Amino acid sequence: MPRFSAPIVPTARAAALLALAAPLALVIAAVSPGAWVIAPLLGLALVLLVVVDGWLAGGLESWDLLVPADAEVGDPLELVARVRVRSRLARGMDCAFSCDPRLAPGGRAGIALAPLPDDGRAWRGEAVLEPARRGTCAVDRVWLRWTGPLGLGARTAQGPLDRAVRVRPNLSYVRSPALQTFLRDAQFGLIARRMRGEGTQFEALSEYQPGMDRRRIDWKASARHVHLYAKEYETERNNQIVFAFDCGNAMCEPVAGLPRLDRAVSAALATAYVGLRGGDRVSLFGFAARPEVATPFVGDSRAFHLLQQAAAGLEYRAEEPNFTLALATLAARLQRRSLIVLFSEFADPIGAELMIESIGRLVSRHVVLFVTLADEELETLSTARPDDLEVLSMAVGADQLLRQRALVTQRLRQIGVDVIEARYDTVSNRLIDAYLRIKRSGAIG
Repeated sequence: MPRFSAPIVPTARAAALLALAAPLALVIAAVSPGAWVIAPLLGLALVLLVVVDGWLAGGLESWDLLVPADAEVGDPLELVARVRVRSRLARGMDCAFSCDPRLAPGGRAGIALAPLPDDGRAWRGEAVLEPARRGTCAVDRVWLRWTGPLGLGARTAQGPLDRAVRVRPNLSYVRSPALQTFLRDAQFGLIARRMRGEGTQFEALSEYQPGMDRRRIDWKASARHVHLYAKEYETERNNQIVFAFDCGNAMCEPVAGLPRLDRAVSAALATAYVGLRGGDRVSLFGFAARPEVATPFVGDSRAFHLLQQAAAGLEYRAEEPNFTLALATLAARLQRRSLIVLFSEFADPIGAELMIESIGRLVSRHVVLFVTLADEELETLSTARPDDLEVLSMAVGADQLLRQRALVTQRLRQIGVDVIEARYDTVSNRLIDAYLRIKRSGAIG
């Protein structure tokens, strides 16, 4: 690390004592005019104490700020500061650094350091940040400050810091023990095997058991064998799944501290992981005013990191999405029937009409699953106790917006679109369940 100069500066305590010297000088001049020289001598002594105290604080010997190279949006990010000075008499070591506002509000954070028990000249401290958005975030400057034993003189140092943190989509759900256990034990487990019972590809005949779907009974085979037999089907693999993300204005609004887009990306990646383990092929598609991200289909779980990298490139756009252009472009890319999972949010009826019209063109050839996050703020406002006219008017407005949302989701269902409207903390589970249900039904193939 570069060596910084550490000049001596007075502390707030020294400034306060110096400010008290002025009225003291007036009192001395009034009581004994001949003793006025005492006041400047006291001031000079205070300045000398500041210099001595700063000298006792010791110079900067070495320092380091450990910044992780990678982080996930919404997860804690720990930065560690290590400082070593030349004196054991140093007190009150503080560190501050400037960074991208996506890492810390206002782009600035501080660390209070404590001396190490076994080495009085070494100091250490941690700061825990929570990245609010994806992207490459710089940590570009650092400030250090410590005082002497009297707290009158301080040493300061500052300098540039060339560090960066790559904030990626959150994959905590993918790593969760519950999902890993599900993948290991369920029919889409680690050991590939034929998945019988549902689907559309005929696999074999089996003896009919009570509780089986009677529509699967093979009456001809049953007549030949004078016994009831049912058809078994193999669930299709190698289905195409496209996760399409609206990156426009509405999806940039926060839900529980994180943008809707990041909540959607986390849910999509968790479902994509399940899909890859189940033998399907996955692609990501992002758009706002125009299509921006379109990955090729990935068919191997070992290439999951490619999807994660592509998802990290989904930008937040302060513009309205163009559903007509985006979904037409997506439809032109797909050469076979696919499952299209569309994450979006509608803020006004006109935009919702255009969205419904564009989605309607996809339904004839593809299976469409529309995912939106429940607006808890509107639900809270609509159920608020009307103690005054302002609260009442807000409740009426929120209730009207919720009715518009319900109307849009109802129209989507009427044209054949599966709709998921869930809380941010349950959307991953709901999406995985819906994907497995659609896959087992054989609707994609």
